[in-house]
Amino acid sequence: MGLLDQETTTRVKNMLADLPAAVKLVVFTDDRHCEYCTEIVQLVTEVAATTDLVSVEIFEIHRDADKARDLHIERAPALAIVGERDYGLRFYGIPSGYEFSTLLHGIHSAGHGHAHLDTQTKAYLDGLKVPVDYQVFVTPTCPYCPRAAVLAIEMAVHSDLVNANIVESAEFPDLANRFSVMGVPLTVINGKERVEGAAPAHMVVDAMRRAMA
Repeated sequence: MGLLDQETTTRVKNMLADLPAAVKLVVFTDDRHCEYCTEIVQLVTEVAATTDLVSVEIFEIHRDADKARDLHIERAPALAIVGERDYGLRFYGIPSGYEFSTLLHGIHSAGHGHAHLDTQTKAYLDGLKVPVDYQVFVTPTCPYCPRAAVLAIEMAVHSDLVNANIVESAEFPDLANRFSVMGVPLTVINGKERVEGAAPAHMVVDAMRRAMA
């Protein structure tokens, strides 16, 4: 039985109909422990079936350690969304519930290769000199989380120095505990600067400035 009903499948097909370039969904599972790996593989496979421009590759993080290192994947389940180049879009956990829209936005952005950001934000990102580790903690039941996650995706697509890591906090309690995640969405920049809630771009830019001061 499919995870996507006919209505959702049609919406996905329509959303991805204008992709100008191919997108790969690279999934990393974990044979030792992975509660939702089967569902993640099924979900992305069903999404890919809606268009010839989206393909799926599946790896096991321990058995395919070289591939994981190439894509800077250190834990699973993980999903790398790769367009004509790797924009650093990563989703850790299952992109279900409200986060399904984040998955679709990531595919759309990677396929188009350009970001919808205001001029000031683009100017700041264009001036970056060092990499930015941009984490967004989310849950599938949070209606505000996609807004924070999409901003991370947009910034990563615009700048080669920004990596967007969307983390489903319930599946990675070690990370959630490390960063004292009490509510979502929570944005963490370079492991130290925090922005709570679905903050606008200028607040995230301010956090980047502080993180690199």
